[in-house]
Amino acid sequence: MNKVRRDNIAAITGASAGIGLALTRKLLSEDWQVVALNRSDFPPDDRTIREAVKSGRLRVYKTADLADYASLRRTLEEIKSKERRIDILFNNAGGSFPELSYSKQGREKHYELMTVVPYIILMELKELLKNGRLKTVINTSSAALKFTKEFTIETLESPKIFRKLIGPYATSKLALSLWTQAIAPQLAKDGIKIRSVDPGSNNTLRKGKKSGLPLLVFPLMKLFFSPPTHGANKLYEGALGEHRNETGVFLLKGRVAELKFKDQARNVLERIQAIYEREFLRVAPGFYEN
Repeated sequence: MNKVRRDNIAAITGASAGIGLALTRKLLSEDWQVVALNRSDFPPDDRTIREAVKSGRLRVYKTADLADYASLRRTLEEIKSKERRIDILFNNAGGSFPELSYSKQGREKHYELMTVVPYIILMELKELLKNGRLKTVINTSSAALKFTKEFTIETLESPKIFRKLIGPYATSKLALSLWTQAIAPQLAKDGIKIRSVDPGSNNTLRKGKKSGLPLLVFPLMKLFFSPPTHGANKLYEGALGEHRNETGVFLLKGRVAELKFKDQARNVLERIQAIYEREFLRVAPGFYEN
C-alpha cells in the first residue's frame, strides 16, 4: 500500500458512531483531515475527537435527517461553501430499521437513506472531489445483498412485505452497488474512481436504539462479530489498498465479487438520477419543515 500524504482530506457520512466513528479515529491517527456529515453528535468524552475539532482537523457538519432533502441540501451547501477539496468520499451512513417506514419524500427509508442519498451526496460534492488528489468514492455496501431473490425498482421504493436484514436493507445495498457499477464510466471522465465495499460482520449494536436485525442475530453479533474497527479497516483498504486503481467494482472480503441483477444497474442509476434532478434540486436549501 502506498504511503498516504498527511494532508489528505476525507469526507465521511455517519462518522459519529459505529464503523464511521472507527474510520474517523483511524484517519485522524494518520494525520488526515476529516469532514464529517452527521445526524448525531460525536461521543462527548472522546479526547481524540475533541482535540481534532479544536485544531480544525475534524470539521463537523450536522443535518437533522440525511433522508430529509431540505435539511440535507442546506448542510451540503454549507460544506461546499467552506471546503475546497475532498480526496476520498466515504458514503457510509446507514442502518437497519425495525419496521417498514418511509421518508418525507414517500419512499421506503432504507432505499432513500442507503441508495438515493449517497448518490445525491456524490453529485453535490463532485466538484470538491474533482479538486482532490485521490478522487475516490467508497460506498458502504453489505454482503446481505446476496440474499436478494427478487429485484425491481417498484419493490425498492414501496416493498409489499418487510423482512429484517434480508428485505429492504439487503435490496437497498444491492441497488447501491448496482448504481456504483453503472456510474463508474461516467465518473472516470473526471478522473474519479468509485467502488462499493462490504465492511464485513461488525458489532455495531447501540444501547437504547431499536435495531432492524432479526432476534437470532443478536447473540451471534455479541459473540462472534468483530468490533467496528474491522469494518473501518475494510473501508480503508477498499479506498487505498490493492484495488485502488479499479472502478465500479464491489469488494467482498477484499476481493472483487459479482453482483446479482446486473441487468438492472442502468435502471437503478436512471431512477435515482431522476429523483436527484426532479426532487432534490428543486428543494430550496433554506427551507425547513417542523
